[in-house]
Amino acid sequence: MDRRSKIFVAGADGLVGSALVRRLNKGNYENIITPGIEDIDLTCQHKVEEFFKAERPDYLFLAAAKVGGIHANNSYPAEFIYENIMIQSNVIHAAWKQGVKRLLFLGSSCIYPRLAPQPIKEEYLLTGLLEPTNEPYALAKISGIKMCESYNRQYGTKFIAVMPTNLYGPGDNFHPENSHVLPGLIRRFHQAKAESAPEVVVWGSGTPRREFLYVDDMADGCIFLMELPDTVIAEKLLQYPKPLFLNLGTGLDLTIGELAYMVKDAIGYSGEIRFDLTKPDGTPQKLLDVSKINALGWRAKTGLRNGIKETYQFFLENL
Repeated sequence: MDRRSKIFVAGADGLVGSALVRRLNKGNYENIITPGIEDIDLTCQHKVEEFFKAERPDYLFLAAAKVGGIHANNSYPAEFIYENIMIQSNVIHAAWKQGVKRLLFLGSSCIYPRLAPQPIKEEYLLTGLLEPTNEPYALAKISGIKMCESYNRQYGTKFIAVMPTNLYGPGDNFHPENSHVLPGLIRRFHQAKAESAPEVVVWGSGTPRREFLYVDDMADGCIFLMELPDTVIAEKLLQYPKPLFLNLGTGLDLTIGELAYMVKDAIGYSGEIRFDLTKPDGTPQKLLDVSKINALGWRAKTGLRNGIKETYQFFLENL
């Protein structure tokens, strides 16, 4: 990407998109377009095509998506599959029609089978059953991957993707019911501390293992890939039927119980933790194999304890 290239960040208001914009600004990219939800409805094909005709972006980060934790996925499965499929279908198709030079699609580690071998390699996609609690969202993301793959095969586009592990950081959603696990814990422990509550209830048994990636590290990895030469992209990501995507993570995981105590310590809460066994655990373990992107020269930099502290500071300053 040239510093003067027109770069469209779809979903710039969200956790992922805002981190991408921060990283692009840090890299002195001069021509970033960041329309918000009020400017363009990405679920409407006609409006998306009009936008692309008017703006004609050179590069595209497709970070727009409907996202949420276990409760949100269980409560709104229709919205999760419909909105995500509509957004990515409209944007990917318009990107091809208007000749976008390179597109990066943001997926999710939930695309992999519930009982995939650990750590999870890119080749494990579509080798087993998905986790039921977020199957509609996972199917939408798999469709996005296969759509990029199909356009590359038929039209010679350079549409690639990353599959980040669980993301957190500045700009996160701290909603009491619809947030992901880490921001949800931050809010819960903060409120418990403020109210001098004797205990904090954590969903599930606390035994599932998860990997967490600071969102600014995620953005750094995405820009790293978009700045790679075409020859490297062609060799590593455009050789069908090899995967066109790369895992993005730290290569380290911990239990939800360990995470809860880490958040408790960062916030300074002195009460007890109780695990609610009536709530779902989700997938037993999700640890990504990040050897491929590491081999290209990228690694995550932010440790989990420091990342939690930075995220809590954002929460205090903004919410």
